[in-house]
Amino acid sequence: MDLQLWQQLGISLGLGLLVGLQREWAKPQVAGIRTFSLITVLGTVCAQLAQVFGGWVLGGGIAAVGALMVAVNLNRGRGKAARPGPTTEIAALLMFAVGALLPMGQTPAAIAIGGGVAVLLQWKRPLHGFVERIGATDIRAVFRLVLIALVVLPLLPDRSFGPYEVLNPFEIWLIVVLIVGISIGGYLVSRYLGPRSGSVLSGILGGLISSTATTVSYARRSRSAPEVSALAALVIMLASTVVFARVTFEVALVAPAIVGQVLPQFAVMGLWMLLISGGASLWARQQAERVPEPKDPSNLSAAVLFGALYALVLLAVAAARESFGDRGLYLVAALSGLTDMDAITLSTAQLISAGRLEVDTGWRMMLVGALSNILFKTGAIAVLGHPRLLGRIAVLFGLSAAGGVLLLWLWP
Repeated sequence: MDLQLWQQLGISLGLGLLVGLQREWAKPQVAGIRTFSLITVLGTVCAQLAQVFGGWVLGGGIAAVGALMVAVNLNRGRGKAARPGPTTEIAALLMFAVGALLPMGQTPAAIAIGGGVAVLLQWKRPLHGFVERIGATDIRAVFRLVLIALVVLPLLPDRSFGPYEVLNPFEIWLIVVLIVGISIGGYLVSRYLGPRSGSVLSGILGGLISSTATTVSYARRSRSAPEVSALAALVIMLASTVVFARVTFEVALVAPAIVGQVLPQFAVMGLWMLLISGGASLWARQQAERVPEPKDPSNLSAAVLFGALYALVLLAVAAARESFGDRGLYLVAALSGLTDMDAITLSTAQLISAGRLEVDTGWRMMLVGALSNILFKTGAIAVLGHPRLLGRIAVLFGLSAAGGVLLLWLWP
């Protein structure tokens, strides 16, 4: 007995039952729980037979399913003024293909696709409601992101050019894409969840993706709408706080043996900044203002400007490294942290793991890089943001930097 065959048939039947259950519950015109189960199992059987008799069996099976769906539609559509869309028919063809994936050794993909089909079918009303709520401004912003991320970005060379071989067009434009993506994502989240809930979620996600890109995005938004300064300060502060959790995670990945030796320091710094974020939240609540919708949620012009600034900083960092070498470790850490916390974190963790750097020196270098990054983000806000936001961030980041300096000084 081929247990693998029966396992594939069981998974196929289960996926068919899942999708068929949803269609049956939705009162379909064409297919329900039994039909979808049979179609998915048929896909699995045809794929098994195709391994012996050739691919024509699989092609014939999907053609037969398609012809049956057409015939059923023609028969049931007679005398009716309106017919539902072809969602059920397309889902049936897709589930046949899902069943066929199983004998090909693509079980995880088949399960993921089958589950995704069921969820997508069930989310009909929320998805249609979301589309109905999208305005012209939203759709323009979304397709602007599509243009720069899916059309322009793949065309750029992913290699370094210029002085010091540090200017990578792909990576620089990726920063632009991140800023635009965070801007649009934060705008949509704030619009559909409310300004305060959206700000908290945007800050957490922004810290996981790029706190610098999040800072630039919200700084530019405050320039055109000073009313968002309080919420923008909260988002930027939360994103900068989450960085310490991300840094600890990166150290755990690269050098798990030392994570326990750096966790207390980063936890103290993270908790201090979380406390400041709580104060920023209360500050924003006390000074709540009506938040207007931005005219351009993508902030593309600001993102491109920051991309150029980012390239200039990369050149400056490379020049400083060439001039000072390893003689000024903390200077190199400060310069590296200006644009990217990941680079200094990963490289330092690797040096510690290899025994080329003391743990005490290593975590201090990482913290210096983090403080440098806070300084850089303050400068970006001064250039791109509204003075009202700069005033708030000067207080919040000033307290954060003071805590970091005290940690460097007082930690034994």
